[in-house]
Amino acid sequence: MNEDDVPQDGIPTYGGRRKLFYAVARDGAYVTVRSSGWEAEAIATGSALDEIERRRSDAWRRARSGATSPLEYYMYCRRMDLALLAKTTGYSRWRIRRHFRPAVYARLTDRVLARYGEALGIDTATLRGLVEHP
Repeated sequence: MNEDDVPQDGIPTYGGRRKLFYAVARDGAYVTVRSSGWEAEAIATGSALDEIERRRSDAWRRARSGATSPLEYYMYCRRMDLALLAKTTGYSRWRIRRHFRPAVYARLTDRVLARYGEALGIDTATLRGLVEHP
């Protein structure tokens, strides 16, 4: 993309900030150009955030009814998915899915919960329960 073609649509997801992109200058060299975003990116980001919110709400309802553990809800609260939580904690996806089962989650040690807490930025006491309203 040429440096004059970098979009400057001022999307709200940037919060008034600018993002740095590489573009081609008139002389053919690569240069950095700041962009305030473009509409296509705003639509894609908004759609992704809506999906995360839907999953978070669904996980809260299921945790509230006892169908899943609070861990799944907190994972979505931090805008993570199973793969990212696995990478961050060092636990396998299979093990994390097992921890989504309320009976298994209730028996987790403080050491395991502390590892989740560090990855999610949540204290162990909070992880043991579920917030009243999301």
